Amino acid sequence: QVQLVESGGGLVQAGGSLRLSCAASGRSISNSGMGWFRQAPGKEREFVAAIKRSGGGTYYGKFVKGRFTISRDNAMNTVYLQMSSLKPEDTAVYYCAGLRPGLQIGVDEDEYEYWGQGTQVTVSS
Repeated sequence: QVQLVESGGGLVQAGGSLRLSCAASGRSISNSGMGWFRQAPGKEREFVAAIKRSGGGTYYGKFVKGRFTISRDNAMNTVYLQMSSLKPEDTAVYYCAGLRPGLQIGVDEDEYEYWGQGTQVTVSS
């Protein structure tokens, strides 16, 4: 059983940056593709970014437009999401998730089997 704990969220002004971390425990995630999703109040959960287990392949939601970077440190069993040029519309709870076995990368919630509890990101205008 893998547990994921996100951290690094908070309040930031528009144009600012944050780095989210997702620390895994229970077993290694080095063989798992990982992803980030977000959910704003009153909206459905939305795909943000994903990374293959080797770190060699990444994929981003269309709204990211070069502002976010997903990375991983398998030795630390941690995945990161570096966010810059933040906008008020980026305000949401951000969730880290682990991909189901056999999948290289995923953009749909159903492709992920375990989730963290989320970290709040609030961007003020």
